[in-house]
Amino acid sequence: MKILVGVKRVIDYNVKVRVKADQSNVDLTNVKMAMNPFCEIAVEEAVRLKEAGVASEVIVMSVGTTQSQEQLRNAMALGADRGILVTVDGEIEPLNVAKAFAAVVEKEQPGLVILGKQSIDSDNNQVGQMLAALTKRSQGTFASKLVVEGEKALVTREIDGGLRTIALTLPAIVTTDLRLNEPRYAKLPDIMKAKRKPLDTFSLADLGLTAQSHCRLDKVEAPATRSAGIKVASVDELIAKLKDEAKVI
Repeated sequence: MKILVGVKRVIDYNVKVRVKADQSNVDLTNVKMAMNPFCEIAVEEAVRLKEAGVASEVIVMSVGTTQSQEQLRNAMALGADRGILVTVDGEIEPLNVAKAFAAVVEKEQPGLVILGKQSIDSDNNQVGQMLAALTKRSQGTFASKLVVEGEKALVTREIDGGLRTIALTLPAIVTTDLRLNEPRYAKLPDIMKAKRKPLDTFSLADLGLTAQSHCRLDKVEAPATRSAGIKVASVDELIAKLKDEAKVI
């Protein structure tokens, strides 16, 4: 069984994000970029399924600029067999990304597609669900546990007060939550081997697609600076401040 995994290039989560002076977007000048953390979890889960003999091949795919090759090579160093990059200029909306994945799904026919539940830059949480709708495949989102048994994928997700497990008929789409696994680090020999693994590059036009815009970015603002906290001497003083100053009660 093939497994297709989504990989996105985002700002490293350790970097403090800066907004451009003209508020047109986030300033990416000399900023360290990395693989989206949820995508790392998706790659790790696919590699574990291959190591367990469930999968025969792990393919990683990204939709982004040519610099996204770096994250695809990182994913191949972690154990993926080959990569697919669909190149676009600049940012692209989730629906266009989902359509690109759907075109590759149609071509590769993977038994399972694993995506991060969301990317840490846009927080949209849309591509997995859109891809399931476009390909008419069953979906399990926010997976904290994934077990593949025969023609079924058992996906467990956290709900209020417990866990829920659903059985998906393969082929299926699964998006990962944080607790699914702990990604491994790439070893130097694997990083060197990854440079020789196949990486195919396509444009949206090669897939018969054209990027369409449905949203307009008006401006980007940094969050308001939080004022320092204070200590109160009593519960009565706390209630008074919440009532008279914060006006929340």
